[in-house]
Amino acid sequence: MKHRRFLGFGILILIVIGVVALFSWALATKAPATGTSGYARVNLPAADFTLPLFSGGDLALSSLRGQPVVINFWASWCPPCREEAPILEKVWRDYKDKGVTFIGIDIQDTEAAARAYIKEFDITYPNVRDEKGRATIDYGVSGIPVTFFIDRNGVIISRWVGAINERLLVARIGDILK
Repeated sequence: MKHRRFLGFGILILIVIGVVALFSWALATKAPATGTSGYARVNLPAADFTLPLFSGGDLALSSLRGQPVVINFWASWCPPCREEAPILEKVWRDYKDKGVTFIGIDIQDTEAAARAYIKEFDITYPNVRDEKGRATIDYGVSGIPVTFFIDRNGVIISRWVGAINERLLVARIGDILK
């Protein structure tokens, strides 16, 4: 009788250990939703949009066909966006005369906060506001910052989720300049 109880208890312990191990494995291998931000758009034509520029007027992505384009989705309240802002501006200044266009798309933000952010980081490349979230949805953005790299044919070649560093930004621009 003791032997049966001991065997039953041992089997129960093994089942609990197995369930805990399975849950641990699932949690360890699960990619965060923000890591897939924009993933489904890679190797597809970039979705066109027309959005209001903070500097006045509108910007249509279709007006930039034939040019390599870097699109960065951001918000003023996002710490990684603040981390990468000076890098984006520096690289923009380095590449703007080489035919590359940068576009910042502000999302989930107030206009006042976005304008303060643009001023704080002395951002000179075109920035638009996606107030209704249409471009955000069309690009599959589920976390910010996310940066898309579009070639001269209007195809999204790659994207980066999270704050981008200068080395990687320059390398990805090299890919869309080819």
